[in-house]
Amino acid sequence: MQLARFQNKKLTKEPITMLTAYDYQFARLLDQAGIDMILVGDSLGMVVLGYESTVPVTMEEMLHHAKAVRRGTEKAFVIGDLPYMSYQISVEEAIRNAGRFLKEAGCHGVKLEGGQEMAETVRAVTRAGIPVVGHIGLTPQTATALGGYKVQGADAETAKRLCDDAVALSQAGAFSIVLECIPTELARHITETIPIPTIGIGAGPFCDGQVLVTHDLLGIFDKFTPRFVKKYANLAPLIKDALAAFLSEVREGKFPDADHSFGGGEEGKGKKTLP
Repeated sequence: MQLARFQNKKLTKEPITMLTAYDYQFARLLDQAGIDMILVGDSLGMVVLGYESTVPVTMEEMLHHAKAVRRGTEKAFVIGDLPYMSYQISVEEAIRNAGRFLKEAGCHGVKLEGGQEMAETVRAVTRAGIPVVGHIGLTPQTATALGGYKVQGADAETAKRLCDDAVALSQAGAFSIVLECIPTELARHITETIPIPTIGIGAGPFCDGQVLVTHDLLGIFDKFTPRFVKKYANLAPLIKDALAAFLSEVREGKFPDADHSFGGGEEGKGKKTLP
């Protein structure tokens, strides 16, 4: 039923919202906010685990975080991001690993990167009953081969290839496609050409939905900020200020004070001492 809802959103031009989550608490917040799709992205490698790229992320790491996210959601459609080399070696391995996201973590679907070269894999995974989100344009797992983290499809040849990629993934059974870092008009053309929803990230306003990394949106991950990211909050300085205040008060003996300590004897009788 969820897949039909997303398809209907495309037809009625009701934008789809997608954000990333890597743990229980953030998943709860996104779910309660009404976000349509929660992506357990392999971006956790950089945002949570401190890797230099998404490449080192393993299936076991992805499953660990996906389980936590799924425990924190009730309504959102949860998508597990297949990490590098978990689906490229063979179709059989792709089905096995995609299935683990559903069987072990309780995800509703998976995402994988690649265009026409991944069509056979997408077809096989969807035939196994696993919903698939495609991902074309800037594909972080293979960014080095694409010349780095830069806009894709800026010339006629690569733009045509991306259009062909989108059509191939749609025909292979993907129910949605992420378009990352591609020109606005190219994203509009793809969105109008294929029958399934497009989810943009750095792809302009004409996609059927939008996705961002939640830690970027909230201004928590401050190592670098992609141009396409809009910070709806800047929490990193606030967090640092709170930590500095704690450090100072503990060192100066101001915390804990009487309001944050438990008294003994008569003072403590009849008082609630636990949350």
